[in-house]
Amino acid sequence: MKKSLLTVSALSLALALAGCAKKEEAAAPAEAQAEAPAEAPVAAPAAEAAATPPAEEEDPAVVKKRREVEFALAEDALVSDARGQWAATATASSTYNDAKEPASYSAFQATGTPNVVGFGDNGNAWCPKEDDGGIERLELGFAKPVNATEIRVRQNSAPGAIIKVELIDTEGKAHVVHDGIDAEKYDEFNFWFKKTFEKTPYKVAGAKITLATNAVAGWNEIDAVQLLGD
Repeated sequence: MKKSLLTVSALSLALALAGCAKKEEAAAPAEAQAEAPAEAPVAAPAAEAAATPPAEEEDPAVVKKRREVEFALAEDALVSDARGQWAATATASSTYNDAKEPASYSAFQATGTPNVVGFGDNGNAWCPKEDDGGIERLELGFAKPVNATEIRVRQNSAPGAIIKVELIDTEGKAHVVHDGIDAEKYDEFNFWFKKTFEKTPYKVAGAKITLATNAVAGWNEIDAVQLLGD
C-alpha cells in the first residue's frame, strides 16, 4: 500500500514539473516579442517634405501686350475675310444730336469697314440720340445679296445691348436669327457680336438690329456690320 502511494506521489510530481516547463516555453515567445525593439518610422523623402515653390506671376505689362497682339491679329482676320461684306447703307431710329449723313455719330458711320481705333466712345460710329433711352433700331443694306451664314457687329462702346437681329431678304421679308438677351462677356479686347446660322435658302440683302440701350449703361455705339455668305 505504501509503495502504491509513493508511486502516485512520484507521478503527480512529474506531471507538475512538466506543466511548469510548458508554461515557461509558452511565455518565452511573448517575452521575446516584448523585448524586440520597435521599428523606426520611415522618414519622408526630402523631395516630398519640401514645399513646392509658388509659380511666379507674369508681368501684367507682358500679359496686356500679348492680348493687344492677339486682338490685332483677330481684327485683321475679320476685316480681310473673303466671304464677308460690309454694310453699304444705314438708317437708324435716332442719332446723337440728330446727326445726318455723313456727320459724326450718324447711321452712316455704321457703314463700311471698321474705322474706330480701340474701344470706347468715337464719332466714327453710330450712336443713338440718348444713352439708356430704351429700344433703338439700326437698319442696314448690303450691295450684294447672298445666302448668308453669319453676321458680325462691331460694338465699340457699351456692347451687349443687342436683343434682336433680323435678316432682310430681296423681297423685303424679315427673318429672325437672334432674339433674346446677349449673355456674352465683353471687354476692351472682345466687343464683336457674332451670330452664325444655317445657310439661308433666301438671298439676304439687308439686316435690322434692335438694341435695348437701357440694358447696358452708357452710350451704345456700332462701328461696322459685316455679313458673310455666298
